Amino acid sequence: MSKRRAVLLLRERFRSCFLAHRGDRPTSIHRLQAASPHCSSVATSSSSCRASPHQEFLAMEARNVDGGNHPNGKTDRLAIPSICLHGLWSSGASDKNKAMVEQLQRYGVIKSTKVAEVMETIDRGLFVPPGGSPYFDSPMAIGYNATISAPHMHAACLELLEDHLQPGMRALDVGSGTGYLTACFALMVGPGGRAVGVEHIPELVASSTENIKKSAAAPQLNDGSLSIHIADGREGWPELAPYDCIHVGAAAPQIPEALIEQLKPGGRMVIPVGTIFQELKVVDKNLDDGVSIRDETSVRYVPLTSKDAQLHSN
Repeated sequence: MSKRRAVLLLRERFRSCFLAHRGDRPTSIHRLQAASPHCSSVATSSSSCRASPHQEFLAMEARNVDGGNHPNGKTDRLAIPSICLHGLWSSGASDKNKAMVEQLQRYGVIKSTKVAEVMETIDRGLFVPPGGSPYFDSPMAIGYNATISAPHMHAACLELLEDHLQPGMRALDVGSGTGYLTACFALMVGPGGRAVGVEHIPELVASSTENIKKSAAAPQLNDGSLSIHIADGREGWPELAPYDCIHVGAAAPQIPEALIEQLKPGGRMVIPVGTIFQELKVVDKNLDDGVSIRDETSVRYVPLTSKDAQLHSN
């Protein structure tokens, strides 16, 4: 490869750290916001519409196609180069976790003080398999054809659900995986509430329980206000319904009726829906049991399916 070609490739590789994307609307990434107050699309800008730092953060995802981990070679987010996330530290894990949260705040992904506090308290490093890079803004394989989502997606979902994660409320995490988001839910609802994780892979339930035991949510695992159960997430966990909020960490072809039924009137569910093309949908149940649904952003998640289909997925 010629020197000129190498320079051009490097320039293209890292220019996304500094420039807003001006191409077509991306559909295969976790975009956090469908539109800004002044733009028709985050991924499309004009001379009269200047990109915000948040938009530039999203643009980074659209431009960089290297490094997103997915069990089948796919990605539920196109990873940001480590240079953009200051991914190399010489300090301890807690400082790295704090730096990750501060970076998400800097780009406007985290706006809530409460969400920032919870994500700082629950160290993501305790929930990523050994050898991974837990503080990089990238999804990672956790075995069994499953992933832990990128930090920015966890932050986005916590922001969307914050009003329904108040002390004393009940939260259901479908496809709880490593237990990270379930632990965050537990801190937000407190010991007077209930945080329930549902996962159909027994080995993940066992490992997630061990992860939580090492975290700041361990006391709630001990007192029973946080629990992880082996079950088909499409059926929810009716024993403790209704829930003020439900989070689904895998994409369903359509919204499971059982989850709508288990959502409390006034509650909210966040769920990715679709197959090839997916949208993160926000489902609000009205006090009269009516349901309103809106699209938040285009995403790419692993499918919400049966245990057998997941384990034998190619």
